Amino acid sequence: MVGMRLRGESRNAALQPRIKVWLEAEGSYAFGFGLCQILQAVEHTGSIKQAASELGKSYRYVWGRVKHAEDALGRQLVETHVGGKDPQRSRLTPEALRLMADFLALREDMKSLLDSAFRQRFG
Repeated sequence: MVGMRLRGESRNAALQPRIKVWLEAEGSYAFGFGLCQILQAVEHTGSIKQAASELGKSYRYVWGRVKHAEDALGRQLVETHVGGKDPQRSRLTPEALRLMADFLALREDMKSLLDSAFRQRFG
């Protein structure tokens, strides 16, 4: 039969290493790539509502993720401003911008280390 393989028959599938990086505070999840994407969308759009729409998520989900992270980290990540003429109603705090940059750099470092170790072990 075309497309079927017998048990034990080699598929010669190319292996790819994967790694997931996140930060914990007191043993509980505090920050990861998904939250980083949320914060990037808030920074890009200037609005939690627009960020949620851009990500295909509900406002409640995005706001809840931000609030959970702020509680876990013990610091504010997003400043919100109600009313006024400024279309940018939500901004990341300087600390959130640093946290995002450092997290993304750490994630890239870990991926590079993984790729290097994978090449050493699997050729």
